[in-house]
Amino acid sequence: MLKNRQPIRRFSESLKLKILAEITKGNYTKAQICDMYGIGRTTVNDWIRKYMRDDLMNHRVIVQTMEEQTKVEKLKKEIAMLKELLLKKDLDALVLDSYLEVAAKDLGYKNAAELKKKLDIKP
Repeated sequence: MLKNRQPIRRFSESLKLKILAEITKGNYTKAQICDMYGIGRTTVNDWIRKYMRDDLMNHRVIVQTMEEQTKVEKLKKEIAMLKELLLKKDLDALVLDSYLEVAAKDLGYKNAAELKKKLDIKP
């Protein structure tokens, strides 16, 4: 049984452009237009993107104190450092696995897993 029985509405190109023009003129806000035509705000934002009308898109402005800004910068630096350390750790593990693979072949084992088993090294 279908729960959502609302019809799928398709809007004509001319109506979309008319709505964007009304927003551009400044007679109505996006919220008022959405209420007048029964359109979702996301739909109007999709049209704004589709017709590359970035001037109509809401822009986010972050207002913060110097203390908050300093803290954010410090956290960004810490994240970058942690990413670098994680990358180094992954590369070190890859190199060690490669060394172990070469050592296993030099010692006559089929693969590194067999050598690890013999040496009782957990994978």
